[in-house]
Amino acid sequence: MTEPKALARSSLITATAFVVALSLRPALTAVGPVLPRLGLDLHLGEAAQGLLGTLPLLAFAVASPLVHLASRRIGMERTVFVSLLVLAVSSALRPYTGQAGLWIGTAVVGAAIAVGNVLVPVIIKRDYAAHVSRATGIYTAFITGGAAMASILAVPIADAVDWRLSLAVWGGLAVVVAVIWLPRTLSPEPMPPTTTTDGVPPVSVWRQPMAWLVTGFMGLQSTSFYLFVNWLPTIEISTGGISERATGVHLFVFQVFGLIGGLSIPLLLKHPTNQRAGLMTASVPILLALLGLLLAPQLAIVWAVVGGLGQGAGLVAALSLISLRGRGHHETTQLSGMAQAVGYTLAAAGPVVAGYLTQVTGGWSTTLGVFATLAAVQVVIGFAAGRDTRPA
Repeated sequence: MTEPKALARSSLITATAFVVALSLRPALTAVGPVLPRLGLDLHLGEAAQGLLGTLPLLAFAVASPLVHLASRRIGMERTVFVSLLVLAVSSALRPYTGQAGLWIGTAVVGAAIAVGNVLVPVIIKRDYAAHVSRATGIYTAFITGGAAMASILAVPIADAVDWRLSLAVWGGLAVVVAVIWLPRTLSPEPMPPTTTTDGVPPVSVWRQPMAWLVTGFMGLQSTSFYLFVNWLPTIEISTGGISERATGVHLFVFQVFGLIGGLSIPLLLKHPTNQRAGLMTASVPILLALLGLLLAPQLAIVWAVVGGLGQGAGLVAALSLISLRGRGHHETTQLSGMAQAVGYTLAAAGPVVAGYLTQVTGGWSTTLGVFATLAAVQVVIGFAAGRDTRPA
């Protein structure tokens, strides 16, 4: 094979990391649009339906810290491949195995996706070391695209056949992605060094102050994101008198501008040691959007745009921070697991706490005030985490 052809083939294989991202959300986002049909067919009440939606996030939290153990035993590429096969099987079977299969399958789906959540950003750091933030932005764009695709197609597939096929079909996508990924598993991975990139012996990330700052940023960003995703339409209807149809449009706008924010923020994360500009740019809009919903709810479309830009940028910033602050592949894998375990625990609790506070207080003012305070804490943590003070 000539050198240009070999280089092109290598680049294509490397780019398969982005293809994996397509499969990391459809099994989750396809559920919401068909949840009423699912609940009616399987006799699940609203509380059980809400728990079903939260279960994958809890699986993320439990599985994420354990991913590095499998990664060290069989390698990152092979671990991702196995997780894709597990995702394919669990996605395809869970709609057809009754209530027990639905619950177990959803938990397994969440655990399989957690592997990709943790390892793909680490692989991107390794393969795109000179362009981590830009590559992370592309990765999150693929995640968003996969999520949107499943959301849009869920109801048409359910109308044409039934809700079961609407969920099961995404197992087929995972199979396709696994086949595309397979060439990466055929070559032995290089053995990673036992020390970090700065030559310092590895220390557990759970004992590193910087790791806790990164984790705090990831957790708070995830918490506000799932508040918006779960409650934005309800907040708008309750506080701003917005119509139900308009709130659906606003949520779509929120997601579109999230994509724009995610693709734009890498420009501000390029500095090798100081990412404060990017982290502030990602964090402040989230705070402004929450304060806007609290103080001027009639301008909901404005806050959907502002919040979407911040959330999209915030996810890329959080994932980039994990890659930039991890010193070596093992430490980055552990940091990714730690940040996502804590982050998704908070994300799972956030919508529940929001609903409880609103129910107890009889309105959204206290809830929005609490979450705006958390967003302000994210700004502070982002400022602290934005400059890595460890020696290069």
